[in-house]
Amino acid sequence: MEMEKLSWVDSEAVDNPDSEDMLNSNKIIYADGYETAESTTAECQEFLPHSSGKKPIQFSDQFEGKTSFGMSVFNLSNAIMGSGVLGLAYAMSNTGIVLFVILLICIALLSAYSIHLLLRSAGFVGIRAYEQLGLKAFGQPGKAVAAIIISFHNIGAMSSYLYIVRYELPLVIQAFLRLQENNGMWYMNGKCLIVIVSVLIILPLALMRKLGYLGYTSGFSLTCMVFFLIAIIWKKFQIPCPLSVVSNGTHPGTYISRGNQTTDDECSAKLFTINPQTAYTIPILAFAFVCHPEVLPIYTELRSPSKVRMQNVANVSIAAMFVMYLMTAIFGYLTFYGMVESELLHTYNKVDPLDTLILCVRLAVLVAVTLTVPVVLFPIRRAIQQLLFPGKAFHWLRHIAIAICLLICVNLLVIFVPNIRDIFGIIGATTAPSLIFILPGLFYIRIVPNDKEALKSKTKIRALCFALVGFIFMIMSLSFIIVDWTSSDGISQLGSH
Repeated sequence: MEMEKLSWVDSEAVDNPDSEDMLNSNKIIYADGYETAESTTAECQEFLPHSSGKKPIQFSDQFEGKTSFGMSVFNLSNAIMGSGVLGLAYAMSNTGIVLFVILLICIALLSAYSIHLLLRSAGFVGIRAYEQLGLKAFGQPGKAVAAIIISFHNIGAMSSYLYIVRYELPLVIQAFLRLQENNGMWYMNGKCLIVIVSVLIILPLALMRKLGYLGYTSGFSLTCMVFFLIAIIWKKFQIPCPLSVVSNGTHPGTYISRGNQTTDDECSAKLFTINPQTAYTIPILAFAFVCHPEVLPIYTELRSPSKVRMQNVANVSIAAMFVMYLMTAIFGYLTFYGMVESELLHTYNKVDPLDTLILCVRLAVLVAVTLTVPVVLFPIRRAIQQLLFPGKAFHWLRHIAIAICLLICVNLLVIFVPNIRDIFGIIGATTAPSLIFILPGLFYIRIVPNDKEALKSKTKIRALCFALVGFIFMIMSLSFIIVDWTSSDGISQLGSH
């Protein structure tokens, strides 16, 4: 008998996986319309095709994704790639190459393991929503905490991206127009520019009904970041050491040797170093791999979903970003050594503000972060949907209104708050460890039945240790911020992902 497609299956289920009919159902609904009682055996054998050859919809959201493996990799990689990539060379200068590589490998592996815990938890209960895992593990408080953490973290990330647009886009326009200074026109006003970018680019993409459609823009965004990396590698062999400066009256691109101002430290790479800023490196790297709010939505829209297939999506994405981060840090550091700034592109500006290649790189970074904002917005909208409109069917007006309200709030935050570095630091220090370490570990311990895995089993002990690591990271990050606030320098290097 030819399988019939369920006419009622659409993306409403994606936005409303917690509807009462779905949560209270103890049935697996197959694509031909038949139902069978869900049993413990079925939970343990999730993701396997039915013995009759019919492919079941294995999850309570009753949704079959259409997004290909490659597009899912693009979306998750784009979610991982954040503005923190611009600070990795600075982080390497405060740790040395060897220590940085060790820390980067550890954080990447821990992030992949965290996703593994999320996927296993989702497989046991048939739920592909972060907030619903919180509901299953700790009831309504767990659901609310998960939704709030996701919302705060992603709002911080969106704000950091728009801050880049606010401060970098006017400089790019000024350089391309060959203006000596800001002429005060509207197209040189960063506040106006972020509103224009939000309305013309971000909002239309954010109104997409399915996250999978953003795979094309995510692919283009990643292409821009690859160009960014290629330019950094190229500039490593173009800029002499020590850092040369273009003097007034010198033709752009002509470098002046600093001669006897050279010191051994300026042009020597450190393999291992410890200084007061070294402690900030771990939080910075941890924030750089936060993508967990997007994992389950991407899983929902993955074609032929399985735990192994989604784990492969995560592994490929994390590996690609690992290479991107490592190469960016190494070549950025080996270009400027101890003189690298916390924002890499600013260091290039000191060499030659009108360098055409660097201008193109800045523009590429602007495009990349702009196209990342819609991907980050999707989990926030889903979290709001879960908190305020549980069980409601999809409605375009609500879908659009939430996106517009979020963009208005983020724009107001970026426009009227002159320096929200410390706010980002607090949000990042609390939400990033929660999303990577604490919640996945606790969800796994609570969701996986003890008759399947004893509380003292190696897997649950590892999950508990994993959550404890998150608490340590959180306490450590908050301590650094408090010390930074009370210090005379007041220099905070903790950035938001």
